[in-house]
Amino acid sequence: MRIVDTHLHLVYKDRFAYPWLSSAPPLDQQWTAEDYFAQARTLGIEAALHMEVDVAETDMEAETRFMATVHPRVVGAIAPGRPETAEFPAYLERIAAISGVKGIRRILHTSPDELSTSGLFVDNIKRLAAARLPFDLCVLARQLPIGTALVSRCPETQFVLDHCGVPDVAGQALDPWRADIAALAARPNVAAKISGIVAYAKPDWTLDDLRPFVDHIIACFGWDRIVWGSDHPVCTLTANLARWVEATRTLVAGASADEQAKLFHRNAERIYKL
Repeated sequence: MRIVDTHLHLVYKDRFAYPWLSSAPPLDQQWTAEDYFAQARTLGIEAALHMEVDVAETDMEAETRFMATVHPRVVGAIAPGRPETAEFPAYLERIAAISGVKGIRRILHTSPDELSTSGLFVDNIKRLAAARLPFDLCVLARQLPIGTALVSRCPETQFVLDHCGVPDVAGQALDPWRADIAALAARPNVAAKISGIVAYAKPDWTLDDLRPFVDHIIACFGWDRIVWGSDHPVCTLTANLARWVEATRTLVAGASADEQAKLFHRNAERIYKL
């Protein structure tokens, strides 16, 4: 089963500034497309979308332009953005004109809760519908109701929930995460990304630790509204790329070939217009 990775982070420290990396020593190094695909191709990953890496704001457009053409198998870039600013409409016009841009993300899980609640933020996210660009929604589990409110206020915009809503996998904190995921999934304009959860698991995690979270996402969103992402290299905090791919394949082994195709590549190709 071929895979499209919808959540690949590449780090080129020789080109861009990453202020946050100094606080994450295991990740504070070069992570190139060539190194990633040397592993990924042996695992069935044929293509990937670059996910913005929260570069310094002065590097946002440059990162997007570079990543849109960084490697033949990087088939698009999800660009950073600041929808909370009055400058966002002009920025969006420039970013959307770059061939290969497939979406926008503003990291919210490390931002104040109120950031995405302003009228300006909402109005700017609504602009993505006309640009035909989805918004990757990255919120903590406790922020899921805030994310649901944003999704509800922007019914024409396509959203993709990152990392299953960042649940506390290590603590097996299924509630109220399960109810909040179900409430979000009731909005038809949002899909969910099965990605990132190993980074929130114990270092010695097992499939049984991951299974209730993955199963609930699939039950709530259905096979037509889920995509897969590696979250590489963040996944390397508790695993490696091969182990995460193997874990996902095992967790969905009971699904039909058609359902697995939807998760691993077909939905991504539709949602991100690949």
